[in-house]
Formats: sequence, structure tokens, C-alpha cells
Amino acid sequence: MIEVYDSLSRRLVEFKPRIPGHVSIYTCGVTPYDHSHLGHARPAVVWDVIRRHLRRRGYVVTYVQNYTDIDDKIIRRASEVNEPVDTLSSRYIAEYHTMLERLGVIPPDFAPRVTENIESIIGYIQALVEKQQAYEADGSVYFRVKGDPEYGRLSRRKVDEMLEGVRVELEPEKEYAGDFALWKRARPGEPAWSSPWGPGRPGWHIECSAMSLKYLGAEFDMHGGGMDLLFPHHENERAQSRAYLGHEPVSLWVHAGLVTRGSVKMSKSLKNGITLNELLSRFSGRVIRTYLLREHYRSPLDFDESQISEWAQALLRIDRLWEDVKGAPAAGELPAGDWAQPLATFEDRFLAAMDDDFNTAQAFAEVFDMVRAANRGIDQNHADVACGLARRNLVQADEILGFLDSKPESAGPDRKLAEELVRRRDRARRMHNFALADELRDALTAVGYEVLDGSDGTRIHYLGGGQ
Repeated sequence: MIEVYDSLSRRLVEFKPRIPGHVSIYTCGVTPYDHSHLGHARPAVVWDVIRRHLRRRGYVVTYVQNYTDIDDKIIRRASEVNEPVDTLSSRYIAEYHTMLERLGVIPPDFAPRVTENIESIIGYIQALVEKQQAYEADGSVYFRVKGDPEYGRLSRRKVDEMLEGVRVELEPEKEYAGDFALWKRARPGEPAWSSPWGPGRPGWHIECSAMSLKYLGAEFDMHGGGMDLLFPHHENERAQSRAYLGHEPVSLWVHAGLVTRGSVKMSKSLKNGITLNELLSRFSGRVIRTYLLREHYRSPLDFDESQISEWAQALLRIDRLWEDVKGAPAAGELPAGDWAQPLATFEDRFLAAMDDDFNTAQAFAEVFDMVRAANRGIDQNHADVACGLARRNLVQADEILGFLDSKPESAGPDRKLAEELVRRRDRARRMHNFALADELRDALTAVGYEVLDGSDGTRIHYLGGGQ
């Protein structure tokens, strides 16, 4: 049984998809007006793991992640750099795609952009106006917040309290200060589309309601995003979707904890983020990916680069075992001994951790426990069985978590040169020229490699960065 924490009911609930055997998921993607940072990577990686686990459990998964490619921030940034809005957003979307590929994230089944769905969004707004859930005022359209008796239930806020400390659109034509824009009238020089209310563009919240309906239908299983989207974005989205459909469209609201820096949310607007480009110049994609999974997805993750370095060192314990077992045949009969039980029962324990609200922290704890057990078995002269079981277990866990050092980028920079230095170092050691061997070790370490000496020669693992 898979249990998932639902942000609406504030409890763990048994996951029961609306259509047996099929799972439908919608998550909010990035607003592409600047370089993506670590905070954007976390929900993408989390949902990649959730999708992989659901597929492992036999479900067919349909996954939609949108792009907000028209927005006040995009318009301002395009003006600052004197670049067309669509060119700017497309450039940053392409960069985001590249970053996620390096993090091993499977692309979504659908990745709709707001600008590709204007017609659907206008139709959605028209329906809300006809239902008197929204009203037109001076070329803009607003949602009547006080017309929804459930407004605030998702974020646990009272309507009037929401106006305190929150950016509120102060247009004087609004009936109530908390009403939010579904359609924004165009200002001079801004991108605009024709509508029944005049030229303008969609508000932020309406896009997800319209696109989830278009790509997943009137009911779907999970809606995801970062914890920062709980209010106002998801609160507003839930209100307008319920007003349009007449029922609750989402079975489970699932929110990932924020990436912080000094306990402050990592944000492009606060300029306290570290870009994925920066991090990927110092660490491999699988190190960053799994660093984001070392804590439970609902927990905040306070960024500290030294912790990424420590995590890279921890992954080396897996790498060393993988080097020993990746060519091992299937295991034979399991011998007696306490060391063997963590290997034999690993799959059940690993999947149970993932079934428990996608607990990647516990899943990794099971992986490291299994690695220790395999090494004990090898040390106790049970290498054949230990290696065969460890290989099977690592492959199974990697299918979901994506931690094995088998991707081209994790080979590190100047790999051919590094391998030549390894050959020279082995030659120097055989000739007892230990001074030269030490110099070559230092050269490898300087470009980010860990150097491991064994009876069969020197092995290297790329840690990222270098000195």
C-alpha cells in the first residue's frame, strides 16, 4: 500500500488512483526569466523519483509540467535586456531542459506553455464570468474570492487575514481587495492577445486550471509543486477549478519543502540562489540529484555546499561496491549468516520506504545498510553470493533514485588525460618511484578525482570540482 501526505487534509492517506492502474499528475513548472537554481531542481527531481516509483509499482503514469512563459517578471526582464519576451523565455526553458537532463530527470509527457494555450484559458475565464464567479472591470477580469465558502481551506487561512503581509493587486476597480486577476488588461508595449474584454494576457493562477483540464481532464490524481505555491497560487487555482467544474478536481495536493540558504527561501527575486550551472561545474549531476533526495521531500533543505561535498564522499561507498559487483553473475543459494539478511530482504525494505510517502531518506539508508552487508559478505569469503545480490539490489534501487556512477558526465573533465595519469602512476609505483607517484596523485586530486590504490592498480572516482 502506498501512502501519500495530502496538503488539503493534512494527513497521510492511502493512494487510490481514480482509474485503476493509471496515475495522472500535474505540477507547476518554472517561470523562465532567469537561470534556474537549486530550488527549481528539487521539485523536478522529487517528481521524477515519484514517477519512477509509481511505474515500478506497475502504474501507467501521465505527467504534465507547465511553463509560465508570460508573466510580469518575464516582461520586466525582457525589457531590461532588450530582448523579445518569447526569445527570453524560450532561451531559459532550453537551459532548464539541459539542466534537468544532466540531473537524470525524465522529461514530462506534456510540457505546455501558457502562450500555447491562450484560447483554452480565455474559454475557461468566459465560463467563470457566465457562472458569476468572476467579473470584468475596465478590461481585466477578477475572481470573486468571497463567493467561494471553501477559500482558504488548502492554506489554512481566513480570507481577510490573507490580505496582511501579502502582495495584493490594488486595482481600485476590484469589488474586494483579495480578488485575483484571471485576465490582465494590456499596458502599452506589453505582449497582448485579443479577448472578449479587450487586449491582455492571462493572470498567473488561471493557466494551471485551464491546462490541467485540457491535458488530464476534469479529475486527476496528484497536483504538485513547491511549498511556496500553497498560497496564493494553489489556493486560487483550487478555487477557480472548483467554481468551473462544480467539484474537487484533485485527489491529492503534494508539496515539496523549500530549498533555503541561511533559512531563507532560495529565490531568483531575492538573489540568494545558486544556479544549477554553477553547481554542475563543480559536481556531477547525479551528486546534485541525490543530494536533493537525502532528506524527505517535505522537509526543508538548507543549502550548504560543504554538505554536497560530504554527500559526494558518501556516494563513493556505493561506487566502490558497484565497481566490484557490476559484472557479477546472479547469486546462487543464500548461505547462513546475519550479513546476508540485509541483502536478501533489501528490495522489500527499499520499496516499503518509498511506499511510505516516497521517503527517499529512508530508501538511501536501506541502500547504505545493504552496501555494508555486501562488504561484510565479501570479507567473509562469500563474494559470489554477496556480489550477485548486491548487483541486483543496486540496479533495482538505481532505477528509482538514480545514483550509480554510470552516466557520461560523471566521468569528470579530461577523462582521457586522467586515465593516462593513472597509467603513469601505476608504472611509477611498479618502479618504486613513489615521489613521481605522489605528484601524479596530486595532479588527479587537483582536478577533482579521488585516487584509490589497490592490488590491481589505481582506480579513480570523479568527485566534482577540484582544488
